[in-house]
Amino acid sequence: MPSRLIVVKVGTSGITTERGELDEHEMQNLVCQIAQATKQGDKMVLVTSGAVAAGVAELGITLKPNDIVFQQIAAATGQSVLMAKYRKLFAMYDLKVAQILLTAEDLSNREAYVHICDVLTLLLKNGVVPIINENDVTSVAELRLNEGYKVNFSDNDILSVLVAGAIGADFVIILSDVEGLYTKDPSEPDAELIRTVDSITEELKNSLRGKSKRGRGGIQSKIKAAEIATNCGIPVVISNSRKENVIIDVISGKEVGTFFKPQKKMTAMKRWIAYGAAVKGVIQVNRGAKEAILKGSSLLAVGVTNVVGVFNVGDVVSLEEEENRQEFARGNPNFNSNQLDQIKGLQITEVLEKLGADKPKEVIEHKNIHFIGE
Repeated sequence: MPSRLIVVKVGTSGITTERGELDEHEMQNLVCQIAQATKQGDKMVLVTSGAVAAGVAELGITLKPNDIVFQQIAAATGQSVLMAKYRKLFAMYDLKVAQILLTAEDLSNREAYVHICDVLTLLLKNGVVPIINENDVTSVAELRLNEGYKVNFSDNDILSVLVAGAIGADFVIILSDVEGLYTKDPSEPDAELIRTVDSITEELKNSLRGKSKRGRGGIQSKIKAAEIATNCGIPVVISNSRKENVIIDVISGKEVGTFFKPQKKMTAMKRWIAYGAAVKGVIQVNRGAKEAILKGSSLLAVGVTNVVGVFNVGDVVSLEEEENRQEFARGNPNFNSNQLDQIKGLQITEVLEKLGADKPKEVIEHKNIHFIGE
């Protein structure tokens, strides 16, 4: 069997006890399976939660879920504890690990995004297991939210599939505290496990409820993650982290948990525009410009009616029709918000006269536009 690139995400509940302390037995089970898959030839990336819980246990203080600074000091303390455990456990199988902490901004900057992909690729090439977590200590900076700003992820469920999309993974396994997706609340006696999801519909998303006991993500977050991955052409399985040999069973093709079928693949650039980057602002366009874009044209300044937020060249922005303010696409602009505000509504000749002949003719080239729902 050819080598596959697999991203495994484990939540806080999968590696902690009911008391909130790290569960070394469950961590060892997880590491043993990743090591076995690695020895079989697969390349494995682990996205792990648990730093805050580990920090709370280490500090011996009571959890304050609504205190951001408290959570940050817990994460800062717990991250080293968590990595020390992983390093010790992986060393038992002669495997080295690397810690990678990411924020929304790391993935939103195209240059940084590509560099992260290069680093992960080289680590895997050298037989190192990357262990990824959100950088909780600095990620609060992403909550400054200027007008028009939309974050790209808010928990490790979403982060895991963004990483999978970035590196072109073949598979994502999201390990939870439930067996998978059910027809109704799994605590109800007549709830049935859904084995396969062909496509994630609005009806399915609207029917979901529930939140993890000790983590931030709930079933809605996991379905959103599955939607992102499958829209990028990557299959996903959601299953119970404490099920014996769950990872080995999944990658062996056994029926485990809920399997989400992949949709058509996107190009690497489209994956980044659609999901990888935070949206830094909004460009509103007239109806004629929207219709032209939908038919395959680039966005020109003459079609721009308003600019919302502050963004730079190369950031990702939303495209909205001015009349209904509904987002219909996202794109990667050739002008910053200040420049675009100066040239909105102008013809190409007027744009070049105002900003210089060396400037691009297109506000956003069609190849750098992703349609919502595409």
